[in-house]
Amino acid sequence: MKGGFDLANQLEEPRYERLATYDGFEVRRYAPTIEARVKTAGLGSNSSSAGFQRIARYIFGGNKERVSIAMTAPVQQWGGEGDGWMSFTMPSSFSLESLPEPMDAGVFLLACEERVVAVLSFSGRYHAKKSARLSETLQGLVVKEGLDAVAAPILAVYDGPMTLPFRRRNEILLPVNWPPEP
Repeated sequence: MKGGFDLANQLEEPRYERLATYDGFEVRRYAPTIEARVKTAGLGSNSSSAGFQRIARYIFGGNKERVSIAMTAPVQQWGGEGDGWMSFTMPSSFSLESLPEPMDAGVFLLACEERVVAVLSFSGRYHAKKSARLSETLQGLVVKEGLDAVAAPILAVYDGPMTLPFRRRNEILLPVNWPPEP
């Protein structure tokens, strides 16, 4: 299993197993996680900032127990214009029952089952057009390899805005059926 803690940033990442490597992408099985999610107005920078701030308030003590929760990576975003979501994965030391209740009624805590995703990694800045273009690229690669996507693509952002663009790590995650049908 990969994931765990990123030693450079000391941020916990979801654990996963690499199932296959293809030309241009890989397929991973992620372990079950718990996410804090908020609805956003889409994938643009304004909605991303507002969603990030709401979840950040929750983890930095904006909860009914006033407990700080460690930041993790990546921040995930999905959906379209006017209808998007953002999530932070909660540290693995928490269960759904042990997480403090959010004070913001728009922050939802959800247990997420194991999932299998095709992953396209990229560096640099991300924005809605670039994310859409790379999502289309990944969808084409997945079809070419005979895999079936089962949900919309997800943008996973690992580094903060102060990280130099060439050092930023981002991924497009596309949930797929696994194993592929013959």
